Amino acid sequence: MKNFALIGAAGYIAPRHMIAIRETGNTLVAALDKNDSVGIMDSHFPEAAFFTEFERFDRHIDKLSRSNHGNKVDYVSICSPNYLHDSHMRFALRSGAHAICEKPLVLNPWNIDGLLEVEKDTGKQVSTILQLRLHPAIIALKEKVAATKTGHKFDVDLTYITSRGKWYLQSWKGDDNKSGGIATNIGVHFYDMLHFVFGALQDNKVHFTSPTKAAGYLEYEKARVRWFLSVDVNDVPEALRAQGQRTYRSITADGESIEFSGGFTDLHTVSYQEILAGRGFGLEENRVAIETVAAIRAAELSPLTGDYHPYVTQLVK
Repeated sequence: MKNFALIGAAGYIAPRHMIAIRETGNTLVAALDKNDSVGIMDSHFPEAAFFTEFERFDRHIDKLSRSNHGNKVDYVSICSPNYLHDSHMRFALRSGAHAICEKPLVLNPWNIDGLLEVEKDTGKQVSTILQLRLHPAIIALKEKVAATKTGHKFDVDLTYITSRGKWYLQSWKGDDNKSGGIATNIGVHFYDMLHFVFGALQDNKVHFTSPTKAAGYLEYEKARVRWFLSVDVNDVPEALRAQGQRTYRSITADGESIEFSGGFTDLHTVSYQEILAGRGFGLEENRVAIETVAAIRAAELSPLTGDYHPYVTQLVK
């Protein structure tokens, strides 16, 4: 049994990590969040120490490591705001623990280089949650693409709308300096999946960006991808919205739908199983996706010529 600490215990994604820690037969010994709305911990690890101040959390982790080897923290799971991931991974490694970090790993690709140095210095490793690489439908698509004749490029449309309320833009997620913007915050795992399935990135154009939605075009070795991301409920197709649906996910490849909604949110435990077995995704596996979102963030808008997502015609006048 391994001892875990968790940073960002009050966040949206933290319960999935708590469940994964429990379902893999491990224990959460300490958690940190500046917000104290963490009653969810009672359902999983009511005995875990909880801190709202980093300094006291840091002291507790150090105390555990010095008391005896059986008490030391083996892994730190990081669910904090995106801009803090780099710092919290460094803390984990320098505390003698491995890190498990939510996406996006970091906001800029050069942060990966610095973390590689800390890994080398400490002998500890960073693993990341790239659960779409473990999704059966995505694995099947990757196998199909690999078996396709050389030179064929799939025409892919990616549409992901996950609506959020007015709170979203008032939180750290609405601050590009903290979240990386919409493409980074809700799109980075899709860009990783596209690279995982279709190979090296060859072109990256942005057609539209705003605080709540973005659209563009990506070309990979084996695919041409038109993408659209949004947190605006008004972008959900009208018929689905009338039924009360607030989320819409669609990936098509050469006109064929790839159904990945089932299991989309349930792969954290599988991710933990892989990490604990030594088969997790490390820093370098994240590089292309982080380079992609950093380029999107810095890009000038491209005119609507060539391939572009059909939704963008409603946005660009």
